Amino acid sequence: MSTTDAIPVIKVLFTLHPGFDAMDFVGPLEVLSNATQEGSDSKAFTTTFCSLTEHTNSSQGASFRAHIDFKEAYARLSEFDILVIPGGTVDPILKSKAEPLGLITAFSDLQKKDPNKERTLFSVSTGSMFLAAAGILSGLSCTTHPDAYAKFEKLCAEVAHRDLAQRPDVVEERYVVNNLRFDIEMPDGTENPYIRRKSDARRPSMNGRKGSNAWKESNTRRESNARRASLRLGGLRVITAGGVTSGLDASLYLVDIMVSETAAKEIERVMCYEWKKGIVVDGIDI
Repeated sequence: MSTTDAIPVIKVLFTLHPGFDAMDFVGPLEVLSNATQEGSDSKAFTTTFCSLTEHTNSSQGASFRAHIDFKEAYARLSEFDILVIPGGTVDPILKSKAEPLGLITAFSDLQKKDPNKERTLFSVSTGSMFLAAAGILSGLSCTTHPDAYAKFEKLCAEVAHRDLAQRPDVVEERYVVNNLRFDIEMPDGTENPYIRRKSDARRPSMNGRKGSNAWKESNTRRESNARRASLRLGGLRVITAGGVTSGLDASLYLVDIMVSETAAKEIERVMCYEWKKGIVVDGIDI
């Protein structure tokens, strides 16, 4: 078996809800679908779409067909490495406490019960409202669509009061990555040069990116499982992206950290798009 063959395919689950923003969904889908393992045509990610109904209309009026419903998504949730939550029209979901709120909570609970697996929860634009409502963002740094900052801050405050929990720190960034798990440590135990704390004004270095083999190794290492289990949310990586095209940027970050920098740069070239960096937060300095 070659090295490439030994690298597991990263499974991604997208949620769709009535009135979701098409770009919040299609942007990350385009990026992740274009990612291949170095030296191979093998896809790095596989994608699955779930919704309450077979067809779901976006806020732009386009209809998208889901692969599975939420019932099947719950049954298969442990298969997935990444859960992507697009934004768009969110008020009806928040008011009725409908999906994907339950699935978000279940994905987080799954990580807390089984911290051995590397999992990522990723919202785009106002999809962060769902994460906030589910109590996922307590004590984390996060962002949302610029037009929704005030509304987001209000919701975060209400949830913190409801849960008697720490309020999230809302920041204005393209995306915010709370690396509670693997991204903080390099495989050899040295300091990771591209992690920054919020108080650090330096941009993270582009040197020393981990890449595909390191993702595979970090996903199977067992010596630090006790530490991972003790981390907030079981070491779940939580990413919130800002408005619309910020989802492209956060997706390129995922390709870079989970596949390779080369793969991310190739996607930039193919898509004629320049990756705009967000921030990666060291959980020690929140």
